[in-house]
Amino acid sequence: MIYRDALGTIERMAKGFPVIAITGPRQSGKTTLAKLAFPEKPFVSFDDEQMRTVATMNPQDFLLAFPDGCIIDEAQRVPKIFNAVKYYVDKAPSRMGLYILTGSNQFNLKRGITESLAGRLAYINLLPFSVGELSRAGILTDDPFSVMVKGQYPPLYDRDVDPQDWYQAYIETYIERDVGSLVNPGNKLAFKKFISLCALRSGQLLVMSALAQECEVSIPTISSWLSILESSFIVYLMEPFRSNLGKRLTKTPKLFFLDSGLLCHLLRIHTREELILSPYKGHVTETFAINELLKERFNQGRPPELSFYRDKNGLEVDAIAQWNTRVAIEVKSSTSPNTDFKKNLMKFVALNENTTYETKVFYLGDRLFTIDGIDYVPWQKWERHVDGHTG
Repeated sequence: MIYRDALGTIERMAKGFPVIAITGPRQSGKTTLAKLAFPEKPFVSFDDEQMRTVATMNPQDFLLAFPDGCIIDEAQRVPKIFNAVKYYVDKAPSRMGLYILTGSNQFNLKRGITESLAGRLAYINLLPFSVGELSRAGILTDDPFSVMVKGQYPPLYDRDVDPQDWYQAYIETYIERDVGSLVNPGNKLAFKKFISLCALRSGQLLVMSALAQECEVSIPTISSWLSILESSFIVYLMEPFRSNLGKRLTKTPKLFFLDSGLLCHLLRIHTREELILSPYKGHVTETFAINELLKERFNQGRPPELSFYRDKNGLEVDAIAQWNTRVAIEVKSSTSPNTDFKKNLMKFVALNENTTYETKVFYLGDRLFTIDGIDYVPWQKWERHVDGHTG
């Protein structure tokens, strides 16, 4: 059992909310985490057709079987369950941590929650293992390229499975099961192509008109498909930085896949050697780094509050974290530090002289040091070297 950093957050939330929702991509460990946090609670899964049928027919009677609450896996598959949960929560408003809901489709889960459970529920998003979680479990390799190619989904670390076999099955399951009801059957092939084209753009500005042209569909269709990928935790869209006046320097977000292994699979990068030589090495590395920052925030139950900086002169900073402290971050795919890495950070700080920013270079080496006030952070420490963590 690999300890999840989100465990303490869930235990904290369960003291103040009657319902906890754990969302995240399929196979990220949501069910395992829920059972670990609440070992005394009965577990029901709406992936089970019989269980789903019974709950749909009479959700209030269904929940009568669990007077002390329960864990409900894939809760969004029975939309009527949310009103039933609300009914029992409102009957005992002082009981906290009563129901634990998990789901891999954030859109459907949030829709049911918004309509029925607003104010009664706390959210936590669970992504695949972080580098820190793997390191503390003693199973982290010392080669960042191998980690990026393999990815960090839990099944890749608890069974003997080839990552490429697993990712291929994962994509097929995702298309057929999670997306089947949301995409026009005639567009399924186009949607598969769309996912691959998104992979080519991970770590880059998202230009929907170009995607629409390549997929031969409309821009509104591309927008809808992006919402599907976001709601099922396949991609994350990072918004551009807003100036002190609230003005965005660019309106275009950057797209990131939420696992480097899935990204590498879609890019047909299957070995560390292929990644090292790939023209996408920098984009995969930036994706890897942004994922670690997201995991740090999600595991604390906090919003991402991440953006990127790009101005009309072409100056770009990969990530701006506005957490307990403001941090500007450059991500480099080199294993060797270089003082040239700090140029953009220095320019950004000069342009924002009225606001204090910590500055960090994330790189793929193994030494932590500081030059001219800028921290050069090795990849094993990215996750915890922002927001007051320095270990």
